[in-house]
Amino acid sequence: MILTEEEKREAVEKSRKILSRHDSSKGSLIPVLQEVQSALGYVPPDAMQEVAGHFNIPSVDVYGVVTFYNQFRLTPPGKNQVKLCMGTACHMRGAGIIMESWERVLSIKVGETTLDREFSLERVACVGCCTLAPVAVVNETVHGKMTPTKVDGMLFSHRLANPQQKEDKPE
Repeated sequence: MILTEEEKREAVEKSRKILSRHDSSKGSLIPVLQEVQSALGYVPPDAMQEVAGHFNIPSVDVYGVVTFYNQFRLTPPGKNQVKLCMGTACHMRGAGIIMESWERVLSIKVGETTLDREFSLERVACVGCCTLAPVAVVNETVHGKMTPTKVDGMLFSHRLANPQQKEDKPE
């Protein structure tokens, strides 16, 4: 994903502000990265470079931490976040098919964001709604008993409500 100069500047400024509140002890690395993600929604390369400089470690080491822990994102989240429950109950009731349906209608894979940054798609562990399996959480709203048809309908409804949004489907 290519960031604009403004996005790069914002990443550097916010990272520096966060880093100014922390010493350079390596035990602060993960909390700093969590704060960066909280401020920006993800951990971009420019922020990783700032963090690496603060802790006097190679950027690749910061990247290694970010990619090791699944709590960190490398891409900005979409305005609408779709989280697919892959807990046992959802898995047993066809969550894999629901995941494939979302990937198809959004033309992205799990862990990605649409080019227009309208949607991001994530796989999550149990969300605690097992009786509603399979479940998708869209912008903190739980949608249970998901089917491929419901996925299509949810996206269709969103596009009706937001006519300025273009379809990202390949031709």
